[in-house]
Amino acid sequence: MRTAGPIVQVRELHKRYGAVTAVQSVSFDVIRGEIFGILGPNGAGKTTTLEMIEGLRRPDGGTAVVDGVDVRRDPRGVRAKIGVQLQEAGFFDRLTVEETLTLFGAFHRRSAQSGRLIDRMQLGEKRRAWAGSLSGGQRQRLSIAVALVNDPQIMFLDEPTTGLDPQARRNLWDVIAEFRQEGRTVILTTHYMEEAQRLCDRVAIMDHGLIVALDTPRALIREHAPSITIGVTVTQGQASFETLPGVRDVKTQDGEVRLSSTDPLQTVHALMDLNRQGSVHFQQLRVEEGTLEDVFLQLTGRRLRE
Repeated sequence: MRTAGPIVQVRELHKRYGAVTAVQSVSFDVIRGEIFGILGPNGAGKTTTLEMIEGLRRPDGGTAVVDGVDVRRDPRGVRAKIGVQLQEAGFFDRLTVEETLTLFGAFHRRSAQSGRLIDRMQLGEKRRAWAGSLSGGQRQRLSIAVALVNDPQIMFLDEPTTGLDPQARRNLWDVIAEFRQEGRTVILTTHYMEEAQRLCDRVAIMDHGLIVALDTPRALIREHAPSITIGVTVTQGQASFETLPGVRDVKTQDGEVRLSSTDPLQTVHALMDLNRQGSVHFQQLRVEEGTLEDVFLQLTGRRLRE
């Protein structure tokens, strides 16, 4: 992560829709040149938070300053500095990919060449195809190309890989990682734990409109989910796994015994001893580190997709 001052400063943002509070007193800074993730389930307030920072939705309270510009005082000034990829991009189905980029480029004083953006986002074969004919992955790449059209230093990506197959998702991860290498600041929302863990320098975890934790993925895991999980597929025998060294929790899931251990080396050695003694025979043994999914479960008492 780059050591620099904040380029985005958010203080006490909140937003209500009638009796429903969508965002509650959200505060955070985004450091220049980092990828900052907002992780949470659908309905957590991620999109509303982004839209307030982008100047697309007026907050009921609080402030957001983007590269020195106050969003509430000068939303147009903010929009001139940023690139935005929306969850639902409003493209004209009967415009080609090239025409779409030319159109959006006309909205800015400074715009990148559409041809270069098309090549960068691997849309060359679809240059003259209608936007309405694009696949989900191609449409997402076009949406990110539109976000790049004014060559912004700050990019907002709202669940950029939702609905994509695993290969298309990983291709977009590579593109997003390149933005950081170019010195751009990226703020993205996601409900994919692996995506946040793979891409983000820091992550804010949101639930019910609140930020419940904020740090690097590694620090969040170390603080909230430090245990290692050992999965064992037992084929024969029984054992009191709870008494093994380091084990603090035992669960059975899909035919696999899952041991949560604070001392995985000792736990694995004990399992191997049981196997050699013939007390238990197992077909498979695997070791997993904690994940952001485990962090979310620890903080909220539920899994991210529940």
